Amino acid sequence: MAPLPNAELVQNSLQLYRYLLRCCKQLPEENIRQHYRHAVRQSFKVHADEDSPERIQQIIKRAIEDADWVMNKYKKQE
Repeated sequence: MAPLPNAELVQNSLQLYRYLLRCCKQLPEENIRQHYRHAVRQSFKVHADEDSPERIQQIIKRAIEDADWVMNKYKKQE
């Protein structure tokens, strides 16, 4: 299960949110998809008040790396 293309185009939090939800759609089982969708939504709410551009870019970079890890984890289990 490869990560979605165009991850490098994610520049803001809304684009990241959409990207991560699209990644969730590729996960193999509904309960796994629900778990990660919930985690994405919660994280988005927690970081909604971030206003530092450097911190936002850090969060985006880390979230994409984590999404890649999750996608690879479930790819190997198939």
